[in-house]
Amino acid sequence: MSDKDITRLTIRRPDDWHLHLRDGSMLQAVLPETARHFARAIIMPNLVPPVVTAAQAADYRSRIIAALPQGMDFTPLMTLYLTEGTDPEDVRRAHAAGIATAVKLYPAGATTNSASGVRDFEKVRPVLEAMAEIGMPLCVHGEVTDSDIDIFDREAVFIDKVLKPLRKKVPDLKIVMEHVTTQDAVDYVRDSHKQLAATITTHHLIINRNHILAGGIKPHYYCLPVAKREAHRIALVQAAVSGDKRFFLGTDSAPHTDPAKLQACGCAGIFTAPNTMSCLAEVFEAAGRLKKLESFTSVNGPLFYGLSPNEATITLQKGDPVTYPRHVTTPDGPVTVFDPGFELHWRVED
Repeated sequence: MSDKDITRLTIRRPDDWHLHLRDGSMLQAVLPETARHFARAIIMPNLVPPVVTAAQAADYRSRIIAALPQGMDFTPLMTLYLTEGTDPEDVRRAHAAGIATAVKLYPAGATTNSASGVRDFEKVRPVLEAMAEIGMPLCVHGEVTDSDIDIFDREAVFIDKVLKPLRKKVPDLKIVMEHVTTQDAVDYVRDSHKQLAATITTHHLIINRNHILAGGIKPHYYCLPVAKREAHRIALVQAAVSGDKRFFLGTDSAPHTDPAKLQACGCAGIFTAPNTMSCLAEVFEAAGRLKKLESFTSVNGPLFYGLSPNEATITLQKGDPVTYPRHVTTPDGPVTVFDPGFELHWRVED
């Protein structure tokens, strides 16, 4: 059966391997949007203050579970924020106790709440060596932050200047290049046959930099890493729909209130949690690879992390256009839901 003949698709329940839930009232507002469709998610630790220690990760996990609406089944997979003062033994204990699934590397200043990130990579080498020994993955925000490097080149430069040397020094370390945005990153992952994978976001499969800048600035399409040229977007789609086990979904769904997005120095982040599965079904159908959707959303990620794919399933149904609320309400203001710019005909059945 070709994709054009498929109107109903049942897949294993998906996981999100890169998610921002924030905290407090924002956490309570956005968590149900992920838990409705996703079984598990890698939770980003860039709170204020960041989630650095095992104790902090355990406390944050407890707050997430407490905020989960009754009847929803969702497992947060916690990460530790890597700093130059991170204790390797605390990381070992967090992993052994099942508190932390991965460690997150932010180059200092790369994105939202990343000021506590890493500047001198030699200072974190003992942590990385301990992680390699215990098989704990490192999730990487792959951009340099040098002011003289063009923002559209920062991912490619990171691969050459940081990631390649790091992988030579700690070759057994499992690394996830998060939210890749370029042909350069896709090629680098494809050329690597050991210990390297990449997540791709919903929005980077759909928008390019023209969507942000052409015809006026569109702040709700602004994210970091910033969307690149159309050729790079096409490369991401080709990687996502290929079935290659090294590529899987990490939405990087990142809620900010509209006042924070629309100010003179607006926040980076796109909130895709409510409509990701509808958007992805459209992307995969357009590419003629709808049958590969399950691999990308539900199989490849667990395999890299050493987990079993979910036994539960969800069903997507194609029909009349489906709409989503334009905003999610929080006490601090509305959070705008990602608009893909085209009609969505796929919805997840209740």
